[in-house]
Amino acid sequence: MTASTTRRTTAARSRVAAVGAIAVAGALVLTACGDQTNGGTGTDSGKTAAGSSAPLFAKLPKKYQDSGVIKVGTDATYAPMEYEEGGQIVGVDPDIAAALGKELGVKFQFTSGTFDGLISSLNTGRQDIVMSSMSDTKARQEGLDDKGKKTGKGVDFVDYFTSGVSLLVKKGNPSKITSLDDLCGKKVAVQRGTIYEDTFKAQAAKCTKAGKGALAIEAFDTDPEAQTRVKSGGAVADLNDYPIAAHIAKTAGGGNDFEVAGGQTDAGPFGIAVNKDNTQLRDALKDALDAIIKNGEYAKVLEKWDVKNSAVTEATVNAGK
Repeated sequence: MTASTTRRTTAARSRVAAVGAIAVAGALVLTACGDQTNGGTGTDSGKTAAGSSAPLFAKLPKKYQDSGVIKVGTDATYAPMEYEEGGQIVGVDPDIAAALGKELGVKFQFTSGTFDGLISSLNTGRQDIVMSSMSDTKARQEGLDDKGKKTGKGVDFVDYFTSGVSLLVKKGNPSKITSLDDLCGKKVAVQRGTIYEDTFKAQAAKCTKAGKGALAIEAFDTDPEAQTRVKSGGAVADLNDYPIAAHIAKTAGGGNDFEVAGGQTDAGPFGIAVNKDNTQLRDALKDALDAIIKNGEYAKVLEKWDVKNSAVTEATVNAGK
């Protein structure tokens, strides 16, 4: 497979359900924003209150020292990375954020919205960071679309996870899909605005050039919609990061709905997106990530969610290609 790095959009991931309203813990309530879905309500990750006793509290900009909160944009439909359960946003990313919060002395308040609006919510100031299994790519760093055209302000990434991509097909793999090349002349389903959609578009061009039959692409607002299309037989495959594809195959329909076709390929970093003007926050997050890698809290989170193979050994900034 020749996919283009990993998850999620160039402009702006098993989804277990469509984005829903989230209850905000305690007194922290975030007002709905234009690019957020279903009210834009959120949840807090981490129990550490703001205070100077936290090891890295002094590294934070005063804004966050005063508020005790870092607002996080996410798309909570991407188990096991981030998803809704019991009225809260849970998963790998919220747990890593909670560990970061202990080092920094602040709470990470997650709010769910559509994935392709997350970078916009960051650059308009509605969110402080994006933590949503977002692939760190040069295009996102520079604010470019898939054709290299400038579409907005770029972002910086603190890279905290690594993942490749895999095809998700109907259980039994009736179309015998093993690679992207097997998709020529067929129809696929994918979440709109994601790198996966870009990968399918690139493959469609390759199929046409080779005279192997057109690849039709159906794009949906959420990945669960794309999954439903594959399950019904209306499309032969969806594309996702390997941990998510494996989780969907294991859990959807008791493991009877889907399977992963082919292997994991083109591993690349997921990053915490930060506004380029907010370098102090970026550097504080990097230091906090290094701290939880060193003290073992990072490894505990990945072991809990069975994604140890996606661990990084140190925090990096803008390491994506």
